[in-house]
Order: sequence, then structure tokens, then C-alpha cells
Amino acid sequence: MAADPSHRAIEAVFRIERARLIASLARMTGDVDRAEELAQEALLIALTDWPRSGVPDRPGAWLAAAAKRRLIDGVRHRSMRERKHAEIARELAADQEMSGEAVGAALDDPLGDELLGLIFAACHPVISPEARAALTLRLVGGLTTQEIARAFLSNEATIAARITRAKKAIGKAGVQFAVPRGAELAERLGSVLEVIYLIFNEGYAATAGPSLVRLPLCGEAQRLGRILAALMPDQPDVLGLLALVEIQSSRLAARTGPDGRFVPLTEQNRARWDQLLIRRGLAALDRAEALGGGDGPYVLQAALAACHARARTADATDWARIAALYDRLGQVMPSPVVALNRAVAYSMAFGPDAGLRLVDEIADAALLRNYAPLPAARGDFLFRAGRRDEAQAAFEAAAALTGNERERAFLLDRAAACTR
Repeated sequence: MAADPSHRAIEAVFRIERARLIASLARMTGDVDRAEELAQEALLIALTDWPRSGVPDRPGAWLAAAAKRRLIDGVRHRSMRERKHAEIARELAADQEMSGEAVGAALDDPLGDELLGLIFAACHPVISPEARAALTLRLVGGLTTQEIARAFLSNEATIAARITRAKKAIGKAGVQFAVPRGAELAERLGSVLEVIYLIFNEGYAATAGPSLVRLPLCGEAQRLGRILAALMPDQPDVLGLLALVEIQSSRLAARTGPDGRFVPLTEQNRARWDQLLIRRGLAALDRAEALGGGDGPYVLQAALAACHARARTADATDWARIAALYDRLGQVMPSPVVALNRAVAYSMAFGPDAGLRLVDEIADAALLRNYAPLPAARGDFLFRAGRRDEAQAAFEAAAALTGNERERAFLLDRAAACTR
């Protein structure tokens, strides 16, 4: 939209303020679509006014006031038959009497309840996990439908339909744009963390397409994790997820070579790992454990990532500790995927035969039937055990299952290496 520098600067400010603005408006109107429309109308007003008057000291408060004025005008021009409209009009009319300083103070509420309420609404269990991710990236991340579609290698129509269905589900279920309390908070928080985890994993190890990683998704997951941790600083699971995302993100630059090829963890140049992200992640992990969350699933996964982060070389990795942590994770979060990762850890700590014994125990799991990492792990165990022909067949089977082009090339290279 913006063609000149002043408009680009205004849109940059709007992107920063957008999520909180929509959160405030959605909580007020109970309508996500209307909240987005009002936020966009406030931007259009700013694009007209700010080039002349300059960016205000409190741009968020200015945008909120502009959006609320548009909402008041809309309510006043519509029929006031419904009581809710009348109540909104009275509330907003009172808001209009507030001074600019008072509006700014309200918007700068350090508790961030409105933004947190928006995140919980976007991740409500009545919405499918895929739609939750799309809606969260749209409302909280500020990504366009086109950007979300590109990130998930989907088409705009599919993503737009997911977002529309999610908004309708929120309206139909009467979801409140507020932070749940008590037992409901724990239940709903799991949904929020699951969405951020899903977004990050798809960015860190793309399930399909030409690229191994999708940096925008990783970046959005980091941003969402940091927002949530700032708003809920005493929740161990939140801190555990943040720690996991920060530590895993520290390795992104080293996961691919100059030609985009996949570089396994044991072969990565650790000088390319981002030490600032590692320190941030370890600090979040320490805080989560200090709060008594050491057995939470995200905290345990962060502890696993920390074992690699603390090892200066691949040979210095404490695989025995990693295997023990997977024992604990398998009890807290039992799944075939965790069991497969446990087998990998055991193979590194106690030899390839130990890994083969464990992987044979889960080979028939339905969830792993078409899961490329299973034959890939088996191929690695067989290769290290000197069973090259069997390893080659396993790597080729894994290559046939993966939808990611870079991963497929890596697996075929490993299959070829079995004949040398």
C-alpha cells in the first residue's frame, strides 16, 4: 500500500501496534472480523493525518482512539434495537471523554490481558490445530493470507477458508476474548503452546517443499513465545517452550550448507550457533526448572536441546544424559515419535544395536507407518553396525516417504554412501 517513506514508516508502526489494537477491539465488540476492519480503518486515518502532524508520542493510543471513534459512528448510524449495541455505544462514548493520557495509560496496561485474551481466543480448542495456527499468525503475527499460505506451502484460498472457519467457530461458540481462569486456564494454555510448537516445528523442519527450513515461521514462533512469556512469566510450561524455541533457533544458520543441503547435528559448525539465543534459552530453562516445572514436556525437550547447546563439540555431547531425559519424556508425553527419538539417543549412548532393539519395538506403530524419520533412523543404526546393504534399503525407503526435497537428497546421498 505505502509508496513513500512516511507511509512505510506509518505501516511499520501499525504492524507493531496491530495485535494489541485488534485484541482491544475484539474484546470490545466480540467480533474478530469487525476488529480487523476497525484496525484497518484506523491505519487509513493515520496514513492521512500523520504525514501532516507527525507520528504521535503514543501511536497505539492514537490508533485505538481512532478505531473507537469509527466504531461509535457505526453504532450511532445503525439501529439501536439490540441492547448490546446500546451498551457498546455508552461504553465507547465514555471512552471518548477520556483524555489522550488516560487512553494511553489504558493501552499501556502492563498485564497485557487484552493481547493474551486474543491469543487464547485464536488458539481455542473449538478450532482445528491447523486453523488455530493460521488464525494466530493472522491476528497476532500480522501476516497476510498470502504470507501464511507461502509459509505452509498452501494456497491462499485454503488458508483464507481456514481463517474464515476459525472466526465462525469463535463466534458460534461464544468464545470470550479474555484469559481463562482456574482449571480452564491449564487446559487452554496447552492449546496455545501446541499452536506455537506447531508453527515452530514446521519452520524448523519443513515437511514439504524445496527448503529445509522456513525462517519466517521460526521467527513468528519465537516472537509469540516471547510475548507469551512476558505476559505469563511464572508459567513453567511457557518458559519451557520459549527455552526450546530459542535454543533450537540458535542452530538454524548451521542446519544448511551454502548450497542449501541438510547438515546433521553431529556435523554442524558450532561456531555458527547463535550464542545470544542459547543464553536466552538457557536462562528461560533455568527459570522454568526453578519454578518446579522440570518434568513438563516442553521443559524436558528444552533440557534435551540444552545438552547439545552446552557441548562445545559433537563428541562432547552427553548422550547418556540425553537418553535419560528421553526416558522421563516418554513417561510424561508417551508417543511413538518420542520413542523413536529415544531409540536414536540410546544408539548414540550405548551403540547402534541398542537403537535397533528399541526401534524394532515401535516399528509397527500406526503413527510411524509413513514417517520418514523411522527408516532414516534405522538406516543410520544399520550403517553404524556395518550392515550396509540393509542400511541402503532403509535410506531409500525413507527418501521415498519424505516430502521435503532437501531431506530426500540427503537420504539418497546416505544410501549411495552405503555402496562405497
